[in-house]
Amino acid sequence: MKKLNLLFTTFTILLLVGCKEKLQEKEVTQYAIKKGDIVNTIINDEDDYYHINFSSYPSNDKTLPIGVFDSGTGGLTVLKAIVNYDQNQNESLEKGSDGVLDFNKESFIYLGDQANMPYGNYSKENKVDLLKEHIIKDAQFLLGSKYYSNTEDTYVNTDKKPIKVLVIACNTATAYGKEYIEEFLLKANSDIKVIGVIDAGVRGVLESLKKDEDAIIGVLATTGTVASKGYHNTIIKFKNKLDYTGNIEVFSQRGIGIAEAVDEDPNYFNKNLKKPRKDYKGPGLDGDVQIDKTLFDIYNFDFDNNKMLCDTEKSDDCSILQINDAQNYVRYHLVTLLEKIRKSKTTNKLKSIILGCTHYPYLTDEISLILKELYSYKGKDGQYLYRKFMVENINLIDPAVDTAKELHEYLKKEALFNLNGNIKDSEFYISVVNKDNGNNKIDEQGRFPYDYKYGRNAGEIQEYVKVVPFSRNNISDDILTRFQEQIPYVYQLMQNFNENNSKTKSIKQKDKI
Repeated sequence: MKKLNLLFTTFTILLLVGCKEKLQEKEVTQYAIKKGDIVNTIINDEDDYYHINFSSYPSNDKTLPIGVFDSGTGGLTVLKAIVNYDQNQNESLEKGSDGVLDFNKESFIYLGDQANMPYGNYSKENKVDLLKEHIIKDAQFLLGSKYYSNTEDTYVNTDKKPIKVLVIACNTATAYGKEYIEEFLLKANSDIKVIGVIDAGVRGVLESLKKDEDAIIGVLATTGTVASKGYHNTIIKFKNKLDYTGNIEVFSQRGIGIAEAVDEDPNYFNKNLKKPRKDYKGPGLDGDVQIDKTLFDIYNFDFDNNKMLCDTEKSDDCSILQINDAQNYVRYHLVTLLEKIRKSKTTNKLKSIILGCTHYPYLTDEISLILKELYSYKGKDGQYLYRKFMVENINLIDPAVDTAKELHEYLKKEALFNLNGNIKDSEFYISVVNKDNGNNKIDEQGRFPYDYKYGRNAGEIQEYVKVVPFSRNNISDDILTRFQEQIPYVYQLMQNFNENNSKTKSIKQKDKI
């Protein structure tokens, strides 16, 4: 396997070992920063790390894997829907389950850009250009051949396969980056198909309604997705396009902290804390996103085991209150959503909620439980507070299933199904902070501090991160346990990748999934 060294500002020595070629550094110093546009760099700068030679990119190759990326591990819920999809006959490709998984001969390459997440905050910090740069780098990884064996590896491997389809398993990345990726591929003269989750999710929610039905559609999504109005605008577009005549209202709620708690972002969740901390970014008693003390009884927060962090022993006396649990984040945001609907004085009812972030399907049981609590909640006057604004069984729409449907339809149309492949050849990668890049600022936990993460500028082309295989070195035991319980087949594919793929041979046995 051929390996190429990184671009350092110091000189390196060429070392030939057998049939392998390596560039061995004498000294690791600071990475060079190139000013420019990431799209032009990838397409035109042959000397840059991110360059891809699209003139030799394989076209219409059935044997290539399918690329899937997300801002973290939430997109694995989309991959779960895809790999478990069985809605068609495998021989004829006609509709109808045959007991054989529809994509069982396809392989997948998954990327979670964990180091740069959450994507939803970039728009809030006026860094949409930086977000788009990250998104293009995600696409570049899937289209390209490079990865690192581990965090400490200073040599980049070049034996990763390119892809035949690109699935954006991230709502924020779809909202801000799908068209940008398509423009990038057009400039590169590439015909790679790009599939995003938003269109698929909207089709799914409209299919759950009658053409003349009145309804409120709730959208629970990241700050970035809500700010983009991606779901709102797409719902209106498809409503008109598909001739829905009912009174459809859309209420959106920014799910600040939910995805971050799922992925254990320390600015939003830290199971080791017992008291509030200064770097907390979630809802609080003060600030832009406030916990309303008058709604405490409705929130029904769980204070056990430091799931809420208060500066006093009695929760009623808190002057500082911080959420430190995924379910408590869900409680806060669902109550906030229902309050918006109640105060709007609408005569409509909430019938569906789009889970507009790929992390949220991990919490469908919690979401359903809390919605039932709110349906049955009575105020001090003994009257149901929210019942006239919501149906008893609200339909939770996971766009992942409709994404799988769209992928199947595309592969069928273009005759791109792999006839002899094996889903066990799937690969899983995650971004980690590049500690060898002296330009990076890194906290004690080995992550980008919030101010640095969102303080960087687009147009400074450098390797902020390294992309490495999934392992216990970069995914916590708690998260892996959740994978094992909630996405078991995907978890088995991760295990197979760690155990049997040559790309993970440098991972110690104790660190394998």
